Amino acid sequence: MTGTFTCQPSCRQPQADSKYLLLLSLFITTLLIGQPRLLFAYDLNGFTISGDERAGWVQYDYNNPKGKPDINRGHKDSHGFYVMPKLSIETPSYNNFRAKITGAAATDFGLNDHDKQSRNFVFDPVENESFAILQELYLEYENDQHQALIGRNEIFTPMIEHDDYYMLSNSFEVAAYTYKSRYNTSLHAGYFHKMAGVWDSGDNGTEFHSMSDASFVPQVNKNEADDSGVYYGAVDFNNGRHHAQLWEYYAEDLYNIVFSQYNYTNKNDSFSYDAGAQFINFADVGDLEDSSTSINYNLYSLKYDAAFNNGFSVATGAAKYTEGKGQGETLGAWGGYPYFANGLIFHFFEAGSLRNAESYKLQGSYNFAKQGLNNLTLNTRFTFYDLDDKYSISSDGRPQSSMRLYGVQLKSTFLDNGYFAGTYEYHSTDHEKRTWALRLIGGFKF
Repeated sequence: MTGTFTCQPSCRQPQADSKYLLLLSLFITTLLIGQPRLLFAYDLNGFTISGDERAGWVQYDYNNPKGKPDINRGHKDSHGFYVMPKLSIETPSYNNFRAKITGAAATDFGLNDHDKQSRNFVFDPVENESFAILQELYLEYENDQHQALIGRNEIFTPMIEHDDYYMLSNSFEVAAYTYKSRYNTSLHAGYFHKMAGVWDSGDNGTEFHSMSDASFVPQVNKNEADDSGVYYGAVDFNNGRHHAQLWEYYAEDLYNIVFSQYNYTNKNDSFSYDAGAQFINFADVGDLEDSSTSINYNLYSLKYDAAFNNGFSVATGAAKYTEGKGQGETLGAWGGYPYFANGLIFHFFEAGSLRNAESYKLQGSYNFAKQGLNNLTLNTRFTFYDLDDKYSISSDGRPQSSMRLYGVQLKSTFLDNGYFAGTYEYHSTDHEKRTWALRLIGGFKF
């Protein structure tokens, strides 16, 4: 039988009440378990209970309070305070098998201005309301050489990963396998089916959607991909000093990614260092290759990072984007941020285009251990983008030749499992109004 049913607000209410009841229960339970000495230990008959109670204030100022389309691409000034409870239960290992379930939620307790949340990257910008999600539910097998996992998991790979940097990490419905040889080499293979994650998903990140729908390509290409996923395979060699890796990701009817990287690390009595080279290729495949959307470019990068015994460290990077199209549809998609010379650790809005661009990063850090503050670190970063003004165009139609990102961050840990990161960034791009962002995010893990 087919037909149309229009649900009135009254018929939606039980579902909404159930969602908020789950969110409130998770929040209260997380707070209670966060006091283990008062209630119970983390280990209950072999079952491990853990959690993360996170809260934060985020503010993005685009000099655009009304969201005018000719200012900073229509991005609207946004701010708000949020609480993100997260609770996990993990089974004991039985014949090398174990399982884990994680519930997570996000709420503002109704305190925020509904009209000022469109660019906060916590709620879905359309629904703009509190939510709860089954973040993880997986079965894993692991011994000395084999690791296999299936289910929902906050997995890490270079180009698709959980990106637990902001308010709530990404999660994926995935089947993954790793073979660890006795020759410092690991082989990886798997399939990503769906993802959730407001920060990195191109769909409603408060729910799980197919990898094609969560991509950044136009909607017409998502429809043509028809809820397809991403296959991947990799070879990873790491003997402690030399680390070489080659990954391939095949997104059906979207694009293929080849990621390769080499790092050489060493140290002496006064400092340690990490020198790296990276090559990434993006190329459209299948239905996308035959469409008007084009993805076909390379990214070449170098880096040199050094940490000194006196508490100072430095990180440098340089990158070159080739002239092909597709940067806006691929960079940061699905949570992968392995780039040596982007503006990160400071996420922010990009220029009109990075086609044929170059970028340069300089970051300095200081750990206050010599002042008796072992858990306090100050990071500063400057990233310069040399843009090609044939391709990078401002919101009001003028060519752009440069973009500058400045950032400062104070990070600390406390009381064994407490953490805090305060990040301020300032962004200057040709022919756009100046923008800045402030993120104050902290929490307690148990």
